[in-house]
Amino acid sequence: MTPLVELRNATKDFRGIKAFSDVNFSLMPGEIHAVLGENGAGKSTLTKVMAGVHTLSEGELLIDGKPERLETPSAALAKGIAMVYQENSLVPSMTVAQNIYLGHEKTFNRLRGIYIAAQQFLQSLSFHVDPTALVSSLGAAQKQMVEIARAVHQQARVIIFDEPTASLTPEEKRYFFQLIRNLKKNGVTIIFISHALEEALELADTITVLRDGELVASQPASSLDRNGIIRLMVGRELSGEIYADTTETRKIRPLGRKILSVENLSMGGLVRNSSFSVYEGQVTGMFGLVGSGRTEMMKVVAGVIKRDFFHGGQVRLFGRPIRYRVPAPAIRDGIVYVTEERKQEGFFETMSIAENIHIGQVVKNRGGGFQVMSMNSAREAADTWRNRLNIRAINPDAKVIELSGGNQQKVVIAKALIQKPRLVIFDEPTRGVDVGAIAEIHAFIKQLADDGIGVVVISSYLPEVLAISDRILIARQGKIVEEMEAGTATEESIMYAAVH
Repeated sequence: MTPLVELRNATKDFRGIKAFSDVNFSLMPGEIHAVLGENGAGKSTLTKVMAGVHTLSEGELLIDGKPERLETPSAALAKGIAMVYQENSLVPSMTVAQNIYLGHEKTFNRLRGIYIAAQQFLQSLSFHVDPTALVSSLGAAQKQMVEIARAVHQQARVIIFDEPTASLTPEEKRYFFQLIRNLKKNGVTIIFISHALEEALELADTITVLRDGELVASQPASSLDRNGIIRLMVGRELSGEIYADTTETRKIRPLGRKILSVENLSMGGLVRNSSFSVYEGQVTGMFGLVGSGRTEMMKVVAGVIKRDFFHGGQVRLFGRPIRYRVPAPAIRDGIVYVTEERKQEGFFETMSIAENIHIGQVVKNRGGGFQVMSMNSAREAADTWRNRLNIRAINPDAKVIELSGGNQQKVVIAKALIQKPRLVIFDEPTRGVDVGAIAEIHAFIKQLADDGIGVVVISSYLPEVLAISDRILIARQGKIVEEMEAGTATEESIMYAAVH
């Protein structure tokens, strides 16, 4: 069978530095093909070549066996190849129907006619989305449905998904998997990039693994398991290093001095009379289902959002009452919050690594008035943190938007830690991060606790909570309902407390 899309001896370099080199890749009609690899392995760049975002530096791209040079996404779309990016490309101020037909409108349109046609089209795909709703009002899963609907409407034969489940809840993921299988039944070929190895093993027919810009394996998913994929990705066994046995191989850190005391915290309808404490030299894990209020609690502590003015409860830092309306005074007091939304809230994408990290230093030292940013000191600080966190970039002056997801996350962490905090709040620190970077981030979090810093890790992934926590707080319906020692907690007991 002739491959639908094929790369032969393909190489792509940026300013002389190769993103991937001498890759031979085949996509067969009607398959679901997973592309895996560490951050910086070249997988996003590889798929963007097929989607017309980048052109090859060397080698050939063939579609239906014929050489092609796709210089724009519209040229790729004309050949039936569409890409759904991790950060959706929808226009938030337009309706669902307008986004689906954007760029393919008729000369004369009636809005009512567009809505009716979009409704029928969405129903044919079994997508339950209101065509008249503004995209800005949709959740992550519904936005993804609109992206898929647009690609199918444009008669895409190949749809490429970049980290499609990074921001979805477990329920939304199950629905998304069913959508993928339905697309396959309808003759659409799928490529997806994911850091979730279990998803690749569950969904894919074929798995391709890249390492350091080279293709190391491309074989049926049925011939691989999780450990086999990890060995291919990083060249060694990592499962035990990432999620160690907490009950037998880990020593739980004892309670240190109390850093944070929260009593009867309330914020709107999301946080209700919640009480908990955080201690020096410990990793406090915080688990809860979507809507449990876990993130909102810690955002109040860090000054990202404000608690209720009346009956909002008490927050004490080393015994001193605090109430922050913005993050800046919290940062000066030694509290930093590392956001889960790194691309929206974590960094300035058009600025360099050094500039982003140095901004953290500027915020910490700001005492009023103007400050002059010294690029020499910014570069020195960036070099120090790039080495400490193993931040990999094409060159030292690379913009953060040019980095892979794991390296972007490390920049966000560096920007926070250069502020020399006494309490660090990590919100989903390894979301959208590959297995190698997960191990590095976990090791760094543990080192912070060993250095006497108080650490809170909010995570929706139970193996992660158990692997790095000394104490575990479980949130439900806006309050902390139970506290457990990590040495005796189990996934079942934590989930039971989070649900009942």
